[in-house]
Amino acid sequence: MFGIPGNPPVTLTRAAAARIRDLMQREGAAGLRIGVKKGGCAGMEYTMEYVDEITPDDVIVEQDGARVMIAPMAQMFLFGTEIDYEVSLLESSFRFRNPNVTEACGCGESIRFDESLASPE
Repeated sequence: MFGIPGNPPVTLTRAAAARIRDLMQREGAAGLRIGVKKGGCAGMEYTMEYVDEITPDDVIVEQDGARVMIAPMAQMFLFGTEIDYEVSLLESSFRFRNPNVTEACGCGESIRFDESLASPE
């Protein structure tokens, strides 16, 4: 929808692909849908949910056995994003390296996008 033909809207690191593949197998899911929603102190938040069905409007990214679907309204916000999975002594979580983010809150849970991008509904 908002991509460059032949280029996926997001890329996954090996760690992210391995974690997503494990989650898909554990939950019996067809993949993870990634989106954005209004919320948080910076204005927007990423969403991730297990899905059993792929909708015709989803952009599908498959890598190393992992499958990610990008929700239609999130595609313009996520284009160029690298998704990683990091494990530290105190936590483990997905990290989004998104070139469209202009500001993030101190806790790292919410973000603000370049204002030239339209707001999702």
